This record gives sequence, C-alpha cells and structure tokens, in this order.
Amino acid sequence: MIHCVPAVLGPDELATIQSKLQSAPFVDGAGTAGWSAREVKRNLQVTPGAPEYEQIARVVREAFMRSGELQTALLPAMATSVLFNRYGQGMEYGPHVDTPVMGSMSNAVRSDIAITIFLSDPRSYDGGELTVFMNGIASQFKLEAGAAIAYPANTLHHVTPVTRGVRDAAIIWVQSQIRDPAKREVLWDLENAKHLTFKREGKSPAFDLISKSRANLIRMWAET
Repeated sequence: MIHCVPAVLGPDELATIQSKLQSAPFVDGAGTAGWSAREVKRNLQVTPGAPEYEQIARVVREAFMRSGELQTALLPAMATSVLFNRYGQGMEYGPHVDTPVMGSMSNAVRSDIAITIFLSDPRSYDGGELTVFMNGIASQFKLEAGAAIAYPANTLHHVTPVTRGVRDAAIIWVQSQIRDPAKREVLWDLENAKHLTFKREGKSPAFDLISKSRANLIRMWAET
C-alpha cells in the first residue's frame, strides 16, 4: 500500500530546510548503498556530521512524528536517521531494493517502509520521478514540496534521471509494529471505517465494534 500525504512539512519548516541545504556539505551517495545498488546510484547526500544536518534532521523527525496519517497508517516502532539526498542534472538512482536491515547491531532497524519527503518545487526540475513497481505495475510520483510518500521498502523502485534543475528529498525508513503490509492495510481500512461510521452516526455500537476489532487485531499482530 502506498500513502501520499500532503504538507507533512509546513512552509516555515520547508524554508528552513531549503536554506540550510544551500550551505550543507554533500558527499557521493553511493557510499551508503549496497554493493549492487552502488552500481546504479548516482546522487549526493548531506554529510550526517555536518552542523546543518542535525537541525534539519530534527525538523523532519518532528514533522514525521506529528503526522497523524503516517503514524496511523504505518504504526512505526522504530525509524532510521534521516537521509537528505540531492539529484542534480544527469543524476538518477536505478532500479533497486532497499537494504532489509539498516543501522548498527545496537540500533538495527528492519526497513518495512520507505518514506520520501519532497523538498523541491516539482516545477523547478524535470525528471526525478520516484517510480515504484508493485504487482507488475510501475507508478511514478513527483509530489509538491513538503509532501511525503510512504511505500513498502521491499518493492523494486528507482528515481528517474533529472534533466533540469535540482531535486532534493529527505528519506526515512520505518520498522512497523505490524510487519505484514497486508495486515497494515486491513488496519488502515478499519481506521477509515471508524471515521466514516463516526461521521455518519457518532459513537454508535457499530463504531465501538469496529474500534474494538481494530484494537484487538493490533494486539494480535503487533511485534513489541
């Protein structure tokens, strides 16, 4: 299941990040790719130890934590550090699958879900679409600055070549409390059913039954 969420970052947050990225040091992004993905990864990444990094990473983490839709849909248990990448003209990231477990032994994160938060105005660059392959279908995404897309990290995906301008983005990988994406989709559907039922009839017996069912499924399926 793919979630596109508008305005995860507010205008002031976006302006702060865009300003800091102007002076942030970038390094070759291939350094964080696996041996095969390294062959097709051509982008830049902000150096994690840079003074600008911690400030803008904190802004992104806080925005992710307060996004009700992302928290409800993904049910995060753990998340990686934020990665900031940049694609200039001629850069791309060919087809690849994300590393299944990220981080060190003491803070390993299973990458169930990848989140891309777009940081550049889509009209300021050509190309750079995030392409995700699911069930034999390729879907392309190029969202407004500040919007996020969350998609299963076990899918084959790539970023098409940028032919004009610069594409900046922030990336987070999430380990969900619910490992199985099909189960997460069931829980998301039940959450939507709760809201529809409440809007139609308030806190009715039907609403309470749906709420109980969703809560108990989380108890059955959650890995803690």
